[in-house]
Amino acid sequence: MKKYKAAVVGCGNIFPMHAVSIVRCPNAELVAVCDVKKDRADAKAAEFGVKAYYDYIEMLEKEEIDVVHICLPHYLHPIVSMECSRRGKHVFTEKPMSINIEDARAMIDVAKENNVICHCVFQNRYNAGALLAKKLLDDGTLGKVISAKCYVTWDRSDEYYGKSDWKGTWDKEGGGVIIDQAIHTLDLMRYLINSPINYVDATIANRGHAKIDVEDTAEGCIAFQNGVLANFHAINYYGYDADVYVELHCENGVAELESDRAYIKMNDGRVFEAERPNEDFGYGNVKSYWGVNHCKQINNFYECLESGAEMFIPVESAYETMEMICAIYKSGKTKERVYLNK
Repeated sequence: MKKYKAAVVGCGNIFPMHAVSIVRCPNAELVAVCDVKKDRADAKAAEFGVKAYYDYIEMLEKEEIDVVHICLPHYLHPIVSMECSRRGKHVFTEKPMSINIEDARAMIDVAKENNVICHCVFQNRYNAGALLAKKLLDDGTLGKVISAKCYVTWDRSDEYYGKSDWKGTWDKEGGGVIIDQAIHTLDLMRYLINSPINYVDATIANRGHAKIDVEDTAEGCIAFQNGVLANFHAINYYGYDADVYVELHCENGVAELESDRAYIKMNDGRVFEAERPNEDFGYGNVKSYWGVNHCKQINNFYECLESGAEMFIPVESAYETMEMICAIYKSGKTKERVYLNK
């Protein structure tokens, strides 16, 4: 079994989800960490027993690295990703891939040109409820999806946005509640509906935050080519983080996904349930809503690097979610319906 040498660029909040997952992965070895803030890089390097760097280019030049995990502000994802790809490194980036669709496509193309893999986190597809719903859709038990909806009602305070200079900005974060919080739930709904998108008709607004430029409210309709009309509603001024919710009305039943659970009631009275697994990430004070599935996605990534098998989440699927996110913003800003896949 090959051990891929991995590095993490960015030692902020999401860092442990990657670093700990790499350490636990039998196919990977953490060899370096990098952050422009010296104290953060030094602290994480000491904790994990690896080399600290403060410039990722220097790290790429000095270390033997196979894979770079990118845990940076959104606008930096494509810059670092493409530089790593050009140097022959595989890339595993946090969501979103980028803050515009052109950069997302360029990330994939540059990786292909250099015979490396570009990959993006969407760990909620590994949720127990999502896996059960996907199985019952794929094997025909639920039949075709007729309609769908999803809700994200979370809370992000002014204090949250004030902790960094990139959160709550169009040019660095790329948006607000949609690109940072609701993206996972929208991705999951799109993944389960499993059809190209025809159009997006959306509204965006800022209704609860005086100190940020971006949206804290978004709602609208996503029309899929298979005829499904999916409704979404997302806010991040709710007062607390309620469980995210996805509902699929299908020919043979209704699937309700709440957080990582599922309750699926068939028209004939049968019930299928997936409960929240009794799992804990087992590291410090990480946010509970991140779940434990970074480990599963990262394990799959390294296993597929070695075997050559297709990733559980192909990068083109992550790109399609990015297309949807960008279409929501375009529709919200122009107040016009945005068509995809013409």
